[in-house]
Amino acid sequence: MCNKIDVAIVGVSGYTGLELIKILVNHPHFNITYVSNSEGGVSVKELHPMLDGVIDMQVQKADANEISKVASLVFLALPHKTSMGFAKQLIAKDLKVVDLSADYRLELELYEKHYCPHEDKENLPLSVYGMPEFYKEDIKKASLVANPGCYPTASLLALMPFVKYLDENQSVFIDAKSGISGAGKKLSDATSFVTVSENMFAYNPLKHRHTPEIVEKVQLLEDKNLKINFVPQLIPVTRGMLVSIYLSVNENINAIEILKEYYKDEEFVRIVSNPVTIKNTSGTNFCDIFVAQDGNDLFINSSIDNLLRGASSQAVVNANLMCGLDQSAGISKIAYAP
Repeated sequence: MCNKIDVAIVGVSGYTGLELIKILVNHPHFNITYVSNSEGGVSVKELHPMLDGVIDMQVQKADANEISKVASLVFLALPHKTSMGFAKQLIAKDLKVVDLSADYRLELELYEKHYCPHEDKENLPLSVYGMPEFYKEDIKKASLVANPGCYPTASLLALMPFVKYLDENQSVFIDAKSGISGAGKKLSDATSFVTVSENMFAYNPLKHRHTPEIVEKVQLLEDKNLKINFVPQLIPVTRGMLVSIYLSVNENINAIEILKEYYKDEEFVRIVSNPVTIKNTSGTNFCDIFVAQDGNDLFINSSIDNLLRGASSQAVVNANLMCGLDQSAGISKIAYAP
């Protein structure tokens, strides 16, 4: 049996950190040697009682020097704007990094316009956008992968097969509905039980900062500038994401055949014959995609698990590729349903 690869998780207090532990604790090739948050001084089971009897580790206060002694690959599950400072230290120590924040997902000008001044301009151009369906070969050679979030993942996977059939500057409407876990653990009025239960609402419509990320990736992949109208909404479920896209193509096409051909070799994309449901992808790394067509008008529908395909399982798939492993190693294909 080959030696396992030692990995660290920085930022284990939140939902994505928890999901990383749940995947990696049973991973056939990765061995968790270090877990941390901003404070330390507790055990994993104190942070996440459901892991009692599963993993017995102390949570450290994050320290790049200590990580470099016990790991060769690091998952950063830190907030936007703070992750890059830590990633810079790890990269300087020749560690492989999968960053789950937005800090390396955008080109410099766009990042600084929508987030803050970037602290790691040297490594930003070296990062690879971690969507294997589009950048698999680059990910295999990367030392720094910018793991996409849930909204861009579900939107781009549904949209990209049809971009070549759209006119420049065409308006595309993306309606994206997310479970509450996508907002993280931090308490707020918008995600309280009283607000969310039996309720549903849009937030930051047409102004959300993931809009420029989707626009940028379409431009980089297909050299086409589209007007993306992106509307995120919260729905009263714990996990899951359902995206609906409305557009008109500029020629006669067979939309379902285009979709099947585009993803024919992709293990984690399923083309389905009925509108998608979030239960069918919950607990997995799958993205389900459905398309309906009326002449040149298309309705494209996708679903993912926002915490897994939209964060932690996609991060592990990227790590697998970076380490020369099968991309599906340790990744669940069985949905949580019912």
